[in-house]
Amino acid sequence: MLKFLLAQAKRFPWITNITWYSSIFTAGDLAQQKLHNKEKVDLKQTRNVAILAFSFHGNIFYLWLRLMERMFPGTAPGNVLRKVVCDQLVITPTGVSGFYIGMSVMEGKHDIFAVWREKFWDTYKVKKEPEA
Repeated sequence: MLKFLLAQAKRFPWITNITWYSSIFTAGDLAQQKLHNKEKVDLKQTRNVAILAFSFHGNIFYLWLRLMERMFPGTAPGNVLRKVVCDQLVITPTGVSGFYIGMSVMEGKHDIFAVWREKFWDTYKVKKEPEA
């Protein structure tokens, strides 16, 4: 069975990538909710995260990684550094922005940029939460 699944993943890399991103984002949302001791899991939020990962993040990251490999092929140190810099300067802000704005749209918020304005820079620079 594993051999079959691996063969299908190689045969259909795009759908495999989208499926993995959706699964990882969904699991991450559920874990985040549990870690913050929410008494009840917000399945609507989890559904929105899964839809956003499936429709946006999985696709854009798949295409981005293909582009990076074409522009800077292989694992030579210079090419790896170029890929990392491009990731941090281009796709990371795009992904973070897509998440906050996309979630606001799906939640029906009037100002879809409010959460983005509030959280973008702290998320982008990976601000550590103050200790209690």
